[in-house]
Amino acid sequence: MQRTRIKICGFTREEDLRAAVDAGADALGFVFYPKSPRYVTPLQAARLASSLPPFVSAVALFVNPTLAEVEEVVRVAPISLLQFHGDETPAQCAAIAAAVARPFVRACRVKPDTGASDLLECELAYRAASPWFSGLLLDTWVDAYGGAGKVFDWSLIPKELAPRVVLSGGLSVQNATDAVSRVRPYAVDISSGVEAGKGIKDARKIAAFIAAVRAADANTS
Repeated sequence: MQRTRIKICGFTREEDLRAAVDAGADALGFVFYPKSPRYVTPLQAARLASSLPPFVSAVALFVNPTLAEVEEVVRVAPISLLQFHGDETPAQCAAIAAAVARPFVRACRVKPDTGASDLLECELAYRAASPWFSGLLLDTWVDAYGGAGKVFDWSLIPKELAPRVVLSGGLSVQNATDAVSRVRPYAVDISSGVEAGKGIKDARKIAAFIAAVRAADANTS
């Protein structure tokens, strides 16, 4: 049985973090973009992430950060992975990741006219730029940074790329099983789809989302 990895993003409260861990999440995301309603300071993230058990990863999400900003986060919080969501170039991501010795995921916002070759070229550019590159996170393009809670056309993802990507963008309890069954991504990433309010998670939605992903895994031949 294929086991899709699951990341829940945008934690601001300890009780939400515990609910995600108890439900079986593989990674928890912390947002270091001050304009986001899910923003946490490095010290807040450190307090939250300090209670994570072994083999559950803490992921730091940035939008066009300076090296100093990333250094401050990894200095105080037990961050395993960086996630870049802004306009960072392959060279910029490579330089920051090397400086703080952390692997990174690059968000690629998929437009309606994005082609399969565009996604493959994007992955190739970041992989060529840095040995710290872990993979692409595919999100829906909007004229803003961060997740939009909207689904893009999954058929745009080339079959050879799908097993390596993190699928994001508009995922929910209702569409998770279909998304994983159709795309077969390496991992999924959700934030607003398991919230009661911005930055406030719903433990029941988290558990239901993870169950929906596992239902798709169980149907893998």
